[in-house]
Amino acid sequence: MPERDDTPFDSGLIGPGDAPRFTVAEIVAGALAVVWVAAVLAYVFSAPEGTSTLGLVMTLLVVFLPLALIWAAVTTLRSVRMLRAEAARLQASVDAMRHAYVSSQQGGGLKPSVEKRIEELAQAAKQAETVLATFTTRRDTGLSVPSADRKAALVAPAPTSPAEEQPGLALGTPADALRAPLSIADFIRALQFPENPDDKEGFRALRAALEDREIARLIRAAQDVLTLLSQEGIYMDDLKPDRARPELWRRFAAGERGKGVAAVGGVRDRSSLALTAGRMREDPVFRDAGHHFLRTFDRMLQQFEKSASDAEIVELADTRTARAFMLYGRVMGVFD
Repeated sequence: MPERDDTPFDSGLIGPGDAPRFTVAEIVAGALAVVWVAAVLAYVFSAPEGTSTLGLVMTLLVVFLPLALIWAAVTTLRSVRMLRAEAARLQASVDAMRHAYVSSQQGGGLKPSVEKRIEELAQAAKQAETVLATFTTRRDTGLSVPSADRKAALVAPAPTSPAEEQPGLALGTPADALRAPLSIADFIRALQFPENPDDKEGFRALRAALEDREIARLIRAAQDVLTLLSQEGIYMDDLKPDRARPELWRRFAAGERGKGVAAVGGVRDRSSLALTAGRMREDPVFRDAGHHFLRTFDRMLQQFEKSASDAEIVELADTRTARAFMLYGRVMGVFD
């Protein structure tokens, strides 16, 4: 996050002591006024004696009316000139503020346009609200129908000892036991998230994934980190990670670490890595969300690898959730 700048800001507005000096037009107007007064005074002193009161009134009008018109025009021109100067300063101040804001948000010019990212973020937030509303107001009843050929996406680990087995209460069959397991295809599609508001298949897979408590935990963790990354202008669709072989993913899921499986972290975009590392150091919420997401994805991968084929592992690695895992993993040294 950019540091706060406590330097007083100069608004650029014209203050009381900033009034512009007299211009040539004003000097000429003043000279004309003096000449006019002198001419009228000469006329008055040279007029014959016995001038009537009406003549005196007309004389005063002849003196002051042209002077008033001259200085009214001069004052109007001066006000227009001051307003133009103030508008020019204000525009320069706005441009300076915009340049300073863009420079602080770009972090040294890593992204081409902050305004574009802000607009995209607003659109993403609006789509996210639509997604959340869809989650809570719509349910696909066809997903509760069991299917014999559905291969479960996650294989729950069997208890290693009788002490780990929890006895069931005599309260009937839980609802989770009656629900058909989430298929691998739907699981992968849910981790990709819907492409747009019209992606009905993506929303269907996402609703199905949220019905499973374990998978829903991963979906929410992924949604949190994707939202936080978007605040930095980092979008998974912009990343083009190097693809790792399926056997490397299996070895990583089995617990192997080091150079032998470093290719799993295929994200190489320097600007995204730098922005993520900087936000990780400065924002504890960003850091905690990343750690929680990495742990959740790692547990999921251990179960997913046991039932997935090589082609399905490749599809999983190409999802937005997997790309976020690569990015966070690279920053936190998971693949070192």
